[in-house]
Amino acid sequence: MSDISRRTFVTTGASILATGVSLVMSREVDAATHDAGHGPMREPQEPPDSSFRHMSGEATVMDGHGMSEEMRRCLQLCQDCHATCIKMIGHCLKLGSRHAAADYIRVLMDCAQLCATTADYMARESLLHDRMCGLCSEICRLCAESCEQIGGDDQMVRQCAELCRRCAGSCEHMASKGAA
Repeated sequence: MSDISRRTFVTTGASILATGVSLVMSREVDAATHDAGHGPMREPQEPPDSSFRHMSGEATVMDGHGMSEEMRRCLQLCQDCHATCIKMIGHCLKLGSRHAAADYIRVLMDCAQLCATTADYMARESLLHDRMCGLCSEICRLCAESCEQIGGDDQMVRQCAELCRRCAGSCEHMASKGAA
């Protein structure tokens, strides 16, 4: 394994570790706040008519937790795309050659990180999730194109490209809803 590949692999591991640590810490803070006598954390209020008016004025059917079905699907695609890109990094480093090119690994890392961040924005129903979805759509399309250029007959690379395209389409749709 070359020095660049080792550094890329170590950087990816550190990024994954940092994401996991921040998730654990936020859960501990939530638990500590609850246990410190501040009372239970309030659950988000569901709108009385189980719908939400987006800035575009369009009504969107919500599930029981206040999130639309299309946002939940987009969030799941982002999570799946994140996991797939992380797996692809290891797979491509094992394959070596053009699959382990620094530019390609960097695109996979960027896609994985931005998909995870976008999923986080949607999960907490951030007011900026539509902007994150726009960025996520861009990197997912770039990743899909990179996979198609590198892939050849590798099934895993083709699956990554397909998932990135689906995620890009879903994120683009979510971004357009916020811009309307």
